Amino acid sequence: MYNSCLNLADMSLSFTHDDFFNSRCIWVNGPVIVGAGPSGLAVAAGLKQQGVPFIILERANCIASLWQNRTYDRLKLHLPKKFCQLPYFPFPENFPEYPTKYQFVNYLESYAKHFDINPHFNETVQSAKYDETFGLWRIKTISSRGSSPCEIEYICRWLVVATGENAEKVVPEFEGLQEFEGHVMHASDYKSGASYRGKRVLVVGCGNSGMEVSLDLCNHDAKPSMVVRSSVHVLPREVFGKSTFQLAVLLMKYLPLWLVDKIMLILARLILGNVEKYGLKRPSVGPLELKNTHGKTPVLDIGTLKKIRSGKIKVVPGIKRFSPTRVELVNGDILEIDSVILATGYRSNVPSWLKENEFFSENGIPKNPFPNGWKGRAGLYAVGFTRRGLSGASLDAISVSHDIAQSWKEETKQKKKSIASRHRRCISHF
Repeated sequence: MYNSCLNLADMSLSFTHDDFFNSRCIWVNGPVIVGAGPSGLAVAAGLKQQGVPFIILERANCIASLWQNRTYDRLKLHLPKKFCQLPYFPFPENFPEYPTKYQFVNYLESYAKHFDINPHFNETVQSAKYDETFGLWRIKTISSRGSSPCEIEYICRWLVVATGENAEKVVPEFEGLQEFEGHVMHASDYKSGASYRGKRVLVVGCGNSGMEVSLDLCNHDAKPSMVVRSSVHVLPREVFGKSTFQLAVLLMKYLPLWLVDKIMLILARLILGNVEKYGLKRPSVGPLELKNTHGKTPVLDIGTLKKIRSGKIKVVPGIKRFSPTRVELVNGDILEIDSVILATGYRSNVPSWLKENEFFSENGIPKNPFPNGWKGRAGLYAVGFTRRGLSGASLDAISVSHDIAQSWKEETKQKKKSIASRHRRCISHF
């Protein structure tokens, strides 16, 4: 029933009861990893390298469901591929500097195949709680893999939370939005602007997704208006042919953060000009400091600014209220619109299922900032919450897999010594 990588303990308890579910309790001889995105796969690969058994639980029917099911067609990695590859397995050399989402998914599938990682798909974690009495984690799930739902409880020593910062979409409430007669969707459901040709579309949000969706709509001859409710840093994706991110990383090795921020803003002004005159007000805090302290990623421009300057993408202020065919903005302007796309971001879903309040904050992010946010107490770990993208997740995955492997090997040795000791006593008795 289980794949070779699972190596469950010899004894597992299975039972059925007269309820809506078949219920089972399973002891796992190793960690349980929740989430089969890049973070979960990276931890699994590290454990595989060191011979540690594990299982991965994934609520979707595939790995990297965010990338496969909730991203638009034109998406490419915003950073060079060397900053986005997972541990122990580089991107193919023939991949471009900025791989497409399809190439990235292909890479992740190759990664899972290379390390023989086989997640339990269609299995949703309902709760995870540490049992102080026995010193074990109890993870309750509902599996929909079979013909009828099955309730399963996993018992283990180590729990790795790898569901990431973007597990659930954020859908804010706006006055009158329910009265709006046009089409409304979250950016996670947006694929292409092909069906919006000639339509007046309000894009709510000006992060990387909002900017790129607006650009895609414009390229498909739609008429996008982008809502910019607060300040935003816009940086060029490249500076003189080199990645802006790569340049920032290099400068951070030699200069203080505040000075690197100042250099980044000077370069942005030289390359992009004064973006504030187009309605894109810059924050008072520098882009790197803002990212580190609040997790707000600067926008890397891939052509949206050119469309804003030409007037093909209209920048508008915040929303006051919707009506059946229009939207009123906070400055009193009225826009006639056909559709609304909410590029309002994502959030962690950890607080909804992890019954723990010391390691994670109320918003589902570890309380200790990077690089100290990967390890909690009692065998609890987190990967994918660094606010530093895939490179940060990879560093944490390496730390987590090494730490678990060390503990697992020590416990395995102790168990073998204990068994050998009992065996010797048994022989001497006779």
